[in-house]
Amino acid sequence: MAAQEPYRDSIWSNYHGPNLGYIQEKYEQYLQDPETVEPRYRELFTVSGPPPLGPQAAGAPEQMVAGDTAWLLKAVRAAKLIANIRIYGHLAADIDPLERETRHSLAKAIEPSSYDLTREDLLALPASLIWENAPSDVKTAWDAYHRMRQAYTKTIAYEFGHVHDEQELRWLNSQAESPSSPAPLTAGERKELLKRLIEVEQFETFLHKTFVGQKRFSLEGNDVLVPMLDEIVRAAAHDGAEHILMGMAHRGRLNVLAHILGKPYEIIFSEFHHSPNKELFPSEGSMGINYGWTGDVKYHLGADRAVREGETVRTRLTLANNPSHLEFVNPVVEGFARAAQEDRRTPGLPVQDTNKSMAVLMHGDAAFPGEGIVAETLNISKLQGYQNGGTIHIIVNNRIGFTTESEDSRSTHYASDLAKGYEIPVVHVNADDPEACIAAVRLASAYRHKFKKDFLIDLVGYRRHGHNEMDDPETTQPLVYGRVKSHPTVYRLYAQRLEREQIVTREDAERFCSENERVLQEAFDRMKEGKHKNGETKPSVTLPDPQGAYPVTAVPLTRLREINRTLLDVPPGFKVYPKLARILQRRKDLLNDGEKVEWALAEALAFATILQDGTPIRISGQDAQRGTFAQRHLVLHDSETGALFSPLHQLKDAAASFGVYNSPLSEASVLGYEYGYNVFAPETFVIWEAQYGDFANAAQVIFDQFISAGRAKWTQRSNLVILLPHGYEGQGPEHSSGRLERYLQLSAEENWTVANLTSASQYFHLLRRQASLCGKPEARPLVIMTPKSLLRNPRSASPGSELASGEFQPVLPEPLLGSQPASVKRLIVCSGKIAVDLQTELETAREQDWSGVHILRLEQLYPFPESELAAHLSTFSSLKEIVWVQEEPKNMGGWSYAEPRLRGIAPEGTTVSYIGRPERSSPASGYADVHTYEQRRIVTEALNLNQSQAQAAVPSSTGAGSR
Repeated sequence: MAAQEPYRDSIWSNYHGPNLGYIQEKYEQYLQDPETVEPRYRELFTVSGPPPLGPQAAGAPEQMVAGDTAWLLKAVRAAKLIANIRIYGHLAADIDPLERETRHSLAKAIEPSSYDLTREDLLALPASLIWENAPSDVKTAWDAYHRMRQAYTKTIAYEFGHVHDEQELRWLNSQAESPSSPAPLTAGERKELLKRLIEVEQFETFLHKTFVGQKRFSLEGNDVLVPMLDEIVRAAAHDGAEHILMGMAHRGRLNVLAHILGKPYEIIFSEFHHSPNKELFPSEGSMGINYGWTGDVKYHLGADRAVREGETVRTRLTLANNPSHLEFVNPVVEGFARAAQEDRRTPGLPVQDTNKSMAVLMHGDAAFPGEGIVAETLNISKLQGYQNGGTIHIIVNNRIGFTTESEDSRSTHYASDLAKGYEIPVVHVNADDPEACIAAVRLASAYRHKFKKDFLIDLVGYRRHGHNEMDDPETTQPLVYGRVKSHPTVYRLYAQRLEREQIVTREDAERFCSENERVLQEAFDRMKEGKHKNGETKPSVTLPDPQGAYPVTAVPLTRLREINRTLLDVPPGFKVYPKLARILQRRKDLLNDGEKVEWALAEALAFATILQDGTPIRISGQDAQRGTFAQRHLVLHDSETGALFSPLHQLKDAAASFGVYNSPLSEASVLGYEYGYNVFAPETFVIWEAQYGDFANAAQVIFDQFISAGRAKWTQRSNLVILLPHGYEGQGPEHSSGRLERYLQLSAEENWTVANLTSASQYFHLLRRQASLCGKPEARPLVIMTPKSLLRNPRSASPGSELASGEFQPVLPEPLLGSQPASVKRLIVCSGKIAVDLQTELETAREQDWSGVHILRLEQLYPFPESELAAHLSTFSSLKEIVWVQEEPKNMGGWSYAEPRLRGIAPEGTTVSYIGRPERSSPASGYADVHTYEQRRIVTEALNLNQSQAQAAVPSSTGAGSR
């Protein structure tokens, strides 16, 4: 065989490692039948001859140098073996402390025998043939095989094959395969780690024996979570994070509160000590934290802690409050992190620095794949309006959900498999190997710092007790708990390891234990002696009455006109879509005398004035930039280049940032994110808009557990605005009702404001009023049933003078009526679009005598404007009946809420009745003709139109379908 050119000078120098093995396999196929090889390879082999086996100096066997195809095949198979250890090694890893896992069938992919390779074959092959940039001490393929087995199949296992970015994948593999990365723990660090494990275990056992039968949702079996969090805090603080934001469910929460957040033992013991008698008070509430307010159980509460260096706060830790809806805190914490990263003090988009904060989320192994909010939150992690530089996720995996085994709770092999769809690197680690767990955290922290993306650690442990400490797990898992009973705790395993390695002595470990026991007992004694009392200060949960606290919301007309001109200016050369340009130009004169401001312009003017007043704004929703109904247009697209431009970014005298973001098709995660952002940055005017109001039902947990109840449970303040398009236009069950009744049912203790508006000026004033509360004690969320058809209805438009004077009115009288209040016998009370429908009828039936009828629009439903309504009622001396009129079915809308309140203020002898759709299970009809007929009937009955008028209004059966 003719001698080849030097390897480095030939065309073959472009191929190495597994790629060279692939080319060699193609050449073998070419020798057998050239026609079965792609033309480009046939040409390559014809011109260049056989591929080499690597540098001649690498020590390749003589058979390879001579072109022995059997040895070529062995080299290719060895390269595949090494590649598959990277991919499938985790399936053979020692990651389960209880060794419950049966061997996975794919684990055979990392055995040489699966490739017809022997030990002798691998010893004969140089490592450089199958492992690119192999370490210098790895000489043969046998060495490479053992090094890879050691890296990928021990108590820490890696899943990186789903990461598609080549730079990231190379970095991750190099970290996994390097014996010095991360650096091993020093002897001092190992001693401190042992002490920490003792603290974690003894805290749980002290609670167990001291407060017998009380729930605490023990961390035992995953004790190493606490030192892992210690390491995350150290790494993040070292990288300059000013805030570390954490979210977790109840399992292990008390331990994390005590040892990571620094909550004093005395307070935790007090919360147990003051718990009510479980027989008399079977609820989970703790009297120790319920002093005159609703409060929450101790294992749902959050906390804050400042990590200091001397007098300087280095970083601040926050553990978010969380309800039993385990994973719904995830987007809230992600919102915290983004808010902590943004500087909102200058015009334009906020300036983000992802190094300022980091989110850490701890998940349950059943909840991570089981609750859809997890996927929703992972999906937003790289989106423009929501990315925050990466989150470290830890699945606190005890291999069981309440009493449900893994095979009954997920369809995937690992609890973590969901994350692979988002290309998040995954590390599985045995919770009984604390040093491997610390190594996993160091890798996660380094990856997050370098690539600004999420990383997931699957911490595989077990649960020493039942779901709670009152539960007997052996009734459903007898075999598992047989193993648990005989399995040593991680502290004992690690102490034995350090004794064997002569890092500590048995006496050292016993001394650490006795010292820590003394600390716990002394804290308990102080609590019993009353030297530390929990709950002495009643939390401030009662909202101050904002009446009189609102500043003037009217804005001079000259200022509004100047703002309007600015909003219509675009940069030189920017090409607005011609049709849209004509629409926007119509706004130019809407502030002139005789003209009226439509809804979207009133909103834009409100936003502009709020920015000029120095309050930053963030708004998001599925179509927030354009608006679901093509009404907003706060971000313009150049029709030729696609470039983006927001008029509010060039606003003169703006003193704060403005961000408007189109969200993914997700309600729960996005609303939770905006709530979290607002809680962390209460000085910011944060708005979330549903595409259609009823779509918010996909975020019902966020409303129920956070927005409506967060203040009463956790003293957590929010000023979030929720816009829910609402109104019956014949668009069917899913595009009619924003489910007003649900928000009214959640209304109590002035927890928020619920409004249903009918005019642009009302919207303008209410937005400005709400913005004025940002960062103040009287702040509360605002739910607005925003309109659809009223966005362009001239009857909802307002003259500019109404923006330049006045204020938001909770109750509005019908402007076409009311000149003779003493003659009014029927008072119609209504809210939202139906009021405009009634006004339309008044205009078209001007010949009718309306002196006996009056209409009041309830623009604010909660808090119920009782005094304003009573003031109007006092003028109707001849009043006989009050009629509540609504579009919604009787069991929906505002009727159930309004009826007792109307009866409470109705003058003696006045009846209170209902006109609207009958009770229904579905919010609206899907047939346009039926909708039109019902709508007409409601208006007819409300205004007492005569029979001929009503008959004339009945639509024909050939009416048009929904638009």
